[in-house]
Amino acid sequence: MALSRGLRCCQRVFSWIPVLIITAIVLWSYYAYVFELCLFTLTNTLEKVAYLVVFHVCFVMFSWTYWKSIFTPPASPCKKFQLSYSDKQRYEMEERPDAQKQILVEIAKKLPIFTRAQSGAIRFCDRCQVLKPDRCHHCSVCETCVLKMDHHCPWVNNCVGFSNYKFFLLFLSYSMLYCVFIAATVFQYFLKFWQGDLPNGPAKFHVLFLMFVALMFFVSLMFLFGYHCWLVAKNRSTLEAFSAPVFVTGPDRNGFNIGIRKNLQQVFGENRRLWFIPVFTGQGNGHYFPLRNRSSESHNPLLANEDMWEESDDGSEEGSLVEDHDPSVTIEMEE
Repeated sequence: MALSRGLRCCQRVFSWIPVLIITAIVLWSYYAYVFELCLFTLTNTLEKVAYLVVFHVCFVMFSWTYWKSIFTPPASPCKKFQLSYSDKQRYEMEERPDAQKQILVEIAKKLPIFTRAQSGAIRFCDRCQVLKPDRCHHCSVCETCVLKMDHHCPWVNNCVGFSNYKFFLLFLSYSMLYCVFIAATVFQYFLKFWQGDLPNGPAKFHVLFLMFVALMFFVSLMFLFGYHCWLVAKNRSTLEAFSAPVFVTGPDRNGFNIGIRKNLQQVFGENRRLWFIPVFTGQGNGHYFPLRNRSSESHNPLLANEDMWEESDDGSEEGSLVEDHDPSVTIEMEE
């Protein structure tokens, strides 16, 4: 037990190494650009001021979005998807697997769950003791179920999901902007140092490496950002792109695709003035998502109102119960 706890502690410490690497590179780029280029190399005051102002705007937005991507906790299923104390006692005391499955089926009747496991069974996380909402998956690194989980990103040491997916996209976009601005403004001085038009010194080393590092990160970020833009347009997560979500009618990669405009609004919200600011503006609560094929929702008209699935202040359950699911559906135990 002590050894296992120690290994987990070491894992948590080492998981911050990618974040520290990115932070170190960004801090070096700040020093190289602000001091070595702008303050020690540039002679035109107007050019120097313009470069510093735009650079700091890019730097602040990059740092803000990176901070939000790292420190926004991943959203987990609410209490309605957890086994109550009585249900848990009843489930643990029951020794027959079929009876245990039936207990979970009865609980699932009250919830807006439309996706299934690959076998067609209702998805249940044995570790978290929750019935998984649509698009929810268990992260073995974070050790919790994450709403609309996209992937676990080591570069932010966090799960990218419902609560911080917008922040992650903005982090990619402002990272690209940061790299493009540095490369564009450093390029002429890169050539001058390379051709020997400027004297050798510490600034030469920093400017040359600024150019190479900015271009290298821009190329890698461009492909990653383009891929996630495609995912947003299709309303898919990275996990769903590799394994199509399964519904009662079978697998469907476009099950949550409700049109590009509405897909964008799910992530960024309806107020376009807030799209490029790292504040949460996404729609819904992460437990229920509109379906492309609304025939499944027509069985439960109550699901059109997402607010009834939010918990009240006193933790009591709100709203009516959804109609019964097919009792023949079985439960699959998933980690």
